[in-house]
Amino acid sequence: MTSERVQIFDTTLRDGEQAPGFSLRVEEKLQLARQLDALGADIIEAGFPIASPADAEAVRLVAREVRRPIIACLARCRREDIERAGWSIEPAARPRIHTFIATSDLHMASKLRITREQCLEAAIDGVKLARQFTDDIQFSAEDATRSDFDFLCRIVDGVIAAGASTINLPDTVGYSTPDEIADFFSRIRSRVQDSDRVVFSTHCHDDLGLAVANTLAAVQAGARQVECTVNGIGERAGNAALEEIVMAFRVRQDRLPYATSVATERIYASSQLLSQLTGQGVQPNKAIVGCNAFAHEAGIHQDGVLKNPLTYEIMTPQSVGVPDSRLVLGKHSGRHALSLRCEQLGYHFERRELDDVYRKFVVLADQIKHVEDHHLLQLIRETRHETPRIPPAHVEIAPAGIAATGTAYAVPAPIERHPLEVTLHSAHEHHSEQEDYLWGV
Repeated sequence: MTSERVQIFDTTLRDGEQAPGFSLRVEEKLQLARQLDALGADIIEAGFPIASPADAEAVRLVAREVRRPIIACLARCRREDIERAGWSIEPAARPRIHTFIATSDLHMASKLRITREQCLEAAIDGVKLARQFTDDIQFSAEDATRSDFDFLCRIVDGVIAAGASTINLPDTVGYSTPDEIADFFSRIRSRVQDSDRVVFSTHCHDDLGLAVANTLAAVQAGARQVECTVNGIGERAGNAALEEIVMAFRVRQDRLPYATSVATERIYASSQLLSQLTGQGVQPNKAIVGCNAFAHEAGIHQDGVLKNPLTYEIMTPQSVGVPDSRLVLGKHSGRHALSLRCEQLGYHFERRELDDVYRKFVVLADQIKHVEDHHLLQLIRETRHETPRIPPAHVEIAPAGIAATGTAYAVPAPIERHPLEVTLHSAHEHHSEQEDYLWGV
């Protein structure tokens, strides 16, 4: 099957950084830009130069130092914005100016206080001015999916005639559904006079949790550039997550026959670097990069994964750069995972002895949630009537509720520890001022 190419427009450094708590220093932006380059992003939107002198400086530094991808920056359809953008991306090997204006009646009336004709004139003039700095111009119609369709088509026709080569139609507030987005892009592409001369781009926000689904729908309707961010960061509920889009294409080639330039094995490292630089982690159940994305605690799942990872994993952890799957020992774990971990710790049990350890393990897991190696070793020693070697300073007597079962444990006082992790690698060895509306799109 031949896969059509979809360009990855990464806006982690622009839209992503606008999210509260995600601002980056100039040198941090450069560090992340280099990682995005290694990841394989086709276009890196490095910032919004008019927002601050530091942002303009950061964009210029990224433009000078990162040479392979297109380096883009954002500018409103205003002369001062575009001139600052032009200065910022001037050193780039492949510069792009991304200019925008809101096209919905709501935004024009309430925010910009302009008429439709003024909006059309500003859009065309903005593209023409940007062309004085680079031939690669992207135009975005902010709040496109809530804009009057006929007026939006006039805008798109006008900016294409003025020299825009990429047309971005954002679902700025995450209001649309996949069927609407698909119909929207299909209608625009069939209606606009010179649609075959430009690349259509999609930029979806996640206010209803549909950003990735909407992005995929737009691609199926003809969009060939997707705007996304690492970890899905961005304004409000965030943007479409780069890692989810890319891996959807890779895993579901039968339904989504599209290719990207992303080196998927660098996804996890990129996610981790972003979290390190911003101090903002991702939720444990986050697709692809969350700490639980390849973790298994339920006994049925653990048993299946130990026998064949495909039973519960639709991609390998290594395909996205995660070192290995992990089995977490907790109250839902089964004998299979417990036996494996005991063997890894150097203990081999007959079935009856394993049953004894397992019963005690379940009781303890009910109390402390995650059973770590030192807990498990204590259970094993107790079963074999060995002397515990846990220092008294680090233990406390188990609650009476546990003692009532006939088994009492010395449970460590609460401390910060990582859960026990059992890797599938080991398993396989055993089991072959700015104005309020400054920020846009």
